Amino acid sequence: MALIHRAQIRPTKMELIAGWLPSQPWYAGRPDPEVQPLGSYRFDDPAGEVGIDTHLVLAGGSQILHVPLTYRATPLTGGEPWLIDTTEHTVLGKRWVYDACGDPVYANALAAAILADGTQAAEYFEIDGRREFRTPTAQVTGRGDSARKLSTVETVADLSCSTDGAVTIIRAAAWELRISRVINPTADASDEYTLTGTWSDQPTPAVLAAARLT
Repeated sequence: MALIHRAQIRPTKMELIAGWLPSQPWYAGRPDPEVQPLGSYRFDDPAGEVGIDTHLVLAGGSQILHVPLTYRATPLTGGEPWLIDTTEHTVLGKRWVYDACGDPVYANALAAAILADGTQAAEYFEIDGRREFRTPTAQVTGRGDSARKLSTVETVADLSCSTDGAVTIIRAAAWELRISRVINPTADASDEYTLTGTWSDQPTPAVLAAARLT
């Protein structure tokens, strides 16, 4: 379950993404991109410490980009290569915002969602002491092994992360993840284990990520 705070964030998430994109090798567009949100989804951190928020955005009117972010109250040790910026949250205070592909908390959440036929976290606002469901703007589904339990997907802290073209690859001892940075809405799912998503402009599931056991 993801608890959403009614708060202001400065800079905004779209401003953070727009400022960061030009430095990424998989982005092909103007140095000052216009970024339009298409949808987003969240995963849970079992420890409740790290926010995991993934955005599907249209950049420059043509590229559909898949941008996972994590938010931390303190810097991620060794996470400097993945730091996007810091932001001020009116409820939570200063937050360190990372390209989530370099954050083990995201990697473990994504691996569990794919390999154990999982999905995203349910989203709620807390209003006057009660929780109010928020309909997500994107829906994702893992296609893995329906008999596998989330708790049996190995959690790792030691992983490597690299980018090959428009795909970022996260490698751990037990599994490998491939995160599509640029989404092809019509691509077929060729991998056995995948995460697919739909949003308002994409009613047919699009492949967002894939996994394999190692």
